[in-house]
Amino acid sequence: MTRSPDTASRTDLGRRRLLHGGAAAAAAWALPMTVSAQAPDAARRAMAAAATAFLAALPAAGQHRATFAFGDTERVNWHYIPRGREGLPFKDMSAAARAAAHELMKASLSAVGFEKAMNVIRLEGVLRELEMFGGLRRDPDNYYVSVFGAPVTSAPWGWRLEGHHLSLNFTVVPGKPIAATPAFMGANPAEVRTGAAKGLRALGREEDLGVALARSMDETQRRRMVIAARSLGDIVSGPGRTERLATPAGIPAADLGAPQRELLGRLVEEYARNMRTEVADAELRRVREAGIERLHFAWAGPLEPGQAHYYRVHGPTLLIELDNTQNDVNHIHSVWHDPRNGFGADLLRAHYERGHPHRHA
Repeated sequence: MTRSPDTASRTDLGRRRLLHGGAAAAAAWALPMTVSAQAPDAARRAMAAAATAFLAALPAAGQHRATFAFGDTERVNWHYIPRGREGLPFKDMSAAARAAAHELMKASLSAVGFEKAMNVIRLEGVLRELEMFGGLRRDPDNYYVSVFGAPVTSAPWGWRLEGHHLSLNFTVVPGKPIAATPAFMGANPAEVRTGAAKGLRALGREEDLGVALARSMDETQRRRMVIAARSLGDIVSGPGRTERLATPAGIPAADLGAPQRELLGRLVEEYARNMRTEVADAELRRVREAGIERLHFAWAGPLEPGQAHYYRVHGPTLLIELDNTQNDVNHIHSVWHDPRNGFGADLLRAHYERGHPHRHA
């Protein structure tokens, strides 16, 4: 969604006020954003309408493959590697159904997030050209859409888009913010160096902001920031492994200088703003309410250009990881989790505790 100049300037001013040090900044982060009460409802309606239109564009056999009960364990069966998947892939959709799937993506993501997701998919075509033997299994049409439960505004439901290096998971609970984690994006190559897509860096902003923040640290800060002399080689919080990172590591935001806190804020926003505005606003509000000063930034690996590296941002409501190690430091894995609310766990718990029946169909 394109922001007006006035909205953009207000957002930037707010970020500067919130990130620039001291008790005033901490107090500002505790204040809720001014967001229309109708905004989350509009997001839920838009997503439900787009999912309904997608399913309507499918024949009966396609609907059968694309839909699951909300309580099906497949909903939490996520991964980012090339593998067999449930759901309906792009390659088995008509042109109209594929267009409807893209509209569902646009209803859930921001314009920037949609572009990144499409670039991740586009990279499968690049890999097909680059890989002598493995290229045959690279297919930009091998990305699967799955809908869990009926896309209505009166009961929980969700949907997922998944394939190699992409896993986007949305959970919609009546009267609650939309849950959008885990959200994984990868890029191989991280930078395309030959061919028609030369220069493409699908996740360039995520990498550049993290590197800039790490290099801004003085020697004392670096001793606290660096958790390993070498890159960790991949994200730690992969499928089934989120709990391995229970305690934040690295240097807390409270001990960063004002320009560094601003960089950290921009880094967090880069991930959050992949989602549609209402979703991103809700996530960033939760970060502020939990305390920006409680975020930690950790780094593994050298700081020199061209060296394998890994970073992590970790706080009460978010866990972000990025690793660029494989393929001679030209292969990124990145993920955004909510440690408390993956797949909408917290939202669903509150929903059911209020007496709503569990949704199995």
